[in-house]
Order: sequence, then C-alpha cells, then structure tokens
Amino acid sequence: MALLGLTVLIVTTTPVLQWWTIHLAGPWDDPKGDVLIVLAAEAHDDVIGESSYWRCVYALRCWREGWVKRILLTGGPAGGPVPIAERMKQFLTANGIPEDVIALETRSSSTRENALFSKPLSDSIPGRKILLTSDYHMFRAAHVFQKAGIDAAPRPFPDALKRQTHWNERWSVAQTLLIETVKIVRYRWNGWL
Repeated sequence: MALLGLTVLIVTTTPVLQWWTIHLAGPWDDPKGDVLIVLAAEAHDDVIGESSYWRCVYALRCWREGWVKRILLTGGPAGGPVPIAERMKQFLTANGIPEDVIALETRSSSTRENALFSKPLSDSIPGRKILLTSDYHMFRAAHVFQKAGIDAAPRPFPDALKRQTHWNERWSVAQTLLIETVKIVRYRWNGWL
C-alpha cells in the first residue's frame, strides 16, 4: 500500500513525467528540410485517432511554415479497410496541402515496419529528411529509422508534454510513457534500435 501511495504521489505531484517525456523526445531544435516523414499512430472505426490527428496538425504547421516540399506519410491498416496513412492524407489535403506533394507508405503496422517500408520511398525523394512524431515516440522512431538507413533529423512535437500539464491526464501520460519504455526495451532486445 505504501508503494502504491508513493507512486500516486510521484505521478500526480512531481515533474517526473515531464523529465521522462523530455528524455524520450531528445533535442528540440526544430530542424527544417525538404521531406517531412510523418508516422501514423492509431485509428478508430476508420477515423484517425488522437495521436494521428496531432501528428497531422503539426505536419500541417510545418507545411504552412513554407519549408516542406514533400510529405511522406507512413502507416498501414489500423483495423479498417483504409490504411491510416490514407486517412491522414485526406485530412492534410482537406486542409490545403496539394495531393501531389504527399507520398504514402500503407503496409506498415509498427514503427519498425514504418522505417523498413518507407526506405525505398524515402530514397526516391531527394532532399533533407525530417522525422515528425510525438515526443514520447521520438527516441524509438529516430533510432529505428537510423538503423533502417534513413538519415532523418528528429522533430518531435509536444504530445505527452502538453497532456501531463493537466492533472486529470497525468495517469494516461504515465501509462503511455510506461508502454513506450517497454517497447523500447523490446526493440533493443530484438536489435531493432
């Protein structure tokens, strides 16, 4: 009971979630390049989920800054007949990004597959690559993409970092960070990082 009480106290009152997220996100130098690689997250009933939505929003912000020439969306089936990357493309084109700017990788179902299946597409698109994903996901994504031979500068955006500022979201963020840490251990164990 004391351990449970201590855990509740740490998660709800200390900056441990902020530190943990910043460690997973890596540098926040907002690099710019020619090609933005955006990783899909989840979908629900054939609609993009919250993390996929925010990844699209930040991709749209990068596009509007004027430095992005091409966007590569990567993410395959997420429980529905339409790949999640296709749903993300619909969101981006509905918000003004020309369809011919967006390339799709639609077979992957994991971060590792995102990297492996994106490699041929990434190689065919000239220019400096920038990897965009959630802050808590960036450590694993950047290392997996590097291991797959894709030289992409990491550009995390504040996902868990924003959510952890609201007391009622802190347990959800703690769960997200714990799951991501377990995935990092699994990826490292399998030699994928």
